[in-house]
Amino acid sequence: MSTKNLVLIGIAAVVLLLAGCGWSGYNGLVQQDETVSLAWNNVQSDYQRRADLIPNLVSTVKGEANFEQTTLTNVIQARASATQIKLEAKDLSPEKIQQFQAAQGQLSQALGKLLVVTENYPNLKANEAFRGLQAQLEGTENRIKVSRNDFNAAVAAYNIKARSFPINLLASITGFKVKEGFKAEAGSEKAPEVKF
Repeated sequence: MSTKNLVLIGIAAVVLLLAGCGWSGYNGLVQQDETVSLAWNNVQSDYQRRADLIPNLVSTVKGEANFEQTTLTNVIQARASATQIKLEAKDLSPEKIQQFQAAQGQLSQALGKLLVVTENYPNLKANEAFRGLQAQLEGTENRIKVSRNDFNAAVAAYNIKARSFPINLLASITGFKVKEGFKAEAGSEKAPEVKF
């Protein structure tokens, strides 16, 4: 074989090797991106489960004749606000995640106040349907926490891959951008004060 042919074979081998690495890297990014999308869908599913429980909880609480209507109205409005924010996995910008998280935080606060106020109603606390819904709500809050942690883990794995050399070059060319996960709400670093 001539030197010219050996050089051409060498160049072709290098091109094929780079193309194979690029193909493999791109497919890895696609897989990680889909994992993030799946984790996000699980987060939304758990938040939807919580939203679905709220009408039953409110109806059960309404059975207590002199229950504070303002508290129920706040829960209903917070639920409506939280369910209006639709966020697709492909559109997870930091601003939109913060907006989603803020609406869900308002709903959590309204529910927390509702559950605190119910302590003043012994008939309601003794109501079996209310206790069952309260237990389901607590379980759902735990699911939400696990889903959010799983989502953050998927985002971290994706970001590591998308930012690592040489895949970061491929990611920038093909439009794979770093994603944002959930963050702690403002003020959550301070422990709540308990006064007796």
